Amino acid sequence: MKKLLLATALSTLGATGALAADEIKVGVALAFTGPLESLAPPIAQGAELALKEASDSGVFLGGATVTPVRADTTCIDAAAATAAVERIITADRVSGVMGPMCSGATTAALQNVAVPNGVVMISPSATSPALSTIEDNGLFFRTAPSDARQSQVMADIILDHGIKEVAVTYTNNDYGKGLASTFEEAFTAKGGTVTLNTAHEDGKADYSAEVGALASAGGQALVVAGYVDQGGAGVVQAALDSGAFDTFVFPDGMVGNALTDRFGADIDGSFGQNPAAAGEGRDIYTKMAEAAGFDGTSAFSGEGYDAAALIVLAMQAAGSADPAVYKDKVMDVANAPGEKILPGEIGKALQILADGGDIDYVGAASVELIEPGESAGSYREIAIEGGEIKVVGYR
Repeated sequence: MKKLLLATALSTLGATGALAADEIKVGVALAFTGPLESLAPPIAQGAELALKEASDSGVFLGGATVTPVRADTTCIDAAAATAAVERIITADRVSGVMGPMCSGATTAALQNVAVPNGVVMISPSATSPALSTIEDNGLFFRTAPSDARQSQVMADIILDHGIKEVAVTYTNNDYGKGLASTFEEAFTAKGGTVTLNTAHEDGKADYSAEVGALASAGGQALVVAGYVDQGGAGVVQAALDSGAFDTFVFPDGMVGNALTDRFGADIDGSFGQNPAAAGEGRDIYTKMAEAAGFDGTSAFSGEGYDAAALIVLAMQAAGSADPAVYKDKVMDVANAPGEKILPGEIGKALQILADGGDIDYVGAASVELIEPGESAGSYREIAIEGGEIKVVGYR
């Protein structure tokens, strides 16, 4: 009966033309400036690729087109993030938001704008554990896993390298605090020792004092829970300059081409992880991105494609671009039962939904959403070899 009603609703919309000429706008709200600006373009391009597939299908909500609207949420400026998302929701009238990237920006935009206006947000990269319990009225989802999961994975990887003692430095914001705290808890529970767990501020010209304190505490490696375009890179530079550390552990905010572009072979032997899944979906997406002229292997790019895909697929499943209606369909299209949907198959998925069928969106990142609407999560383990980032496995 559910399938019949959905098919009838979509058929009626198409027949009456109520939505056939409509333009549905979806926000692409990312940190185009700030400490992760080098990662933003491939995430945006991934999201926009998914939205283009929906537009080109001709079956999205009876023939509606999808237009992306970009907004710069920076990363660490909550006021700027709030203003940017408020603009695209109230002025541009977007029906959903893919983003933001960073946890602090996401929290601010969600609480100050998305929830009061009843708009769905799906972040590809906000990983703070605090977002798992935030009051969101069922409007917030993420295709990247919580740092509570990353902390467990990172602890295992470090111990597998035979390292039992580490120092930790983290960017002084929601992302850094959450990751550093859950990592120390996980690492010590597994028998490791954190010699010092201390914050660093982004935007400083010199990090020698911070590195001096970390060096005094000791450790076989330095965990840098920071940003590759900001203070995290500054800490690594100061550590290399002083000889305090030569082995670094890099969580997701540090894993990007900007890291090896700056340090090259000087950080050989270092390692880390970022959210990614192995499998057919990842391979297909990487090739699609290459054909479209961008790097689909860049951190969170696949998750950006998946976040945008889930928005349009949930709309189609609900037969409506109204967030109050389609928010309840996000979990349905993301999970079994239904036909598995890989990158490049958004048009196929939209048709299945229009016909009253069910889908299980797999996407680029092997999407499986668990309550409260976040990725169960797998991670790509990387190592720095010959001045390049090498993928050595998945966990």
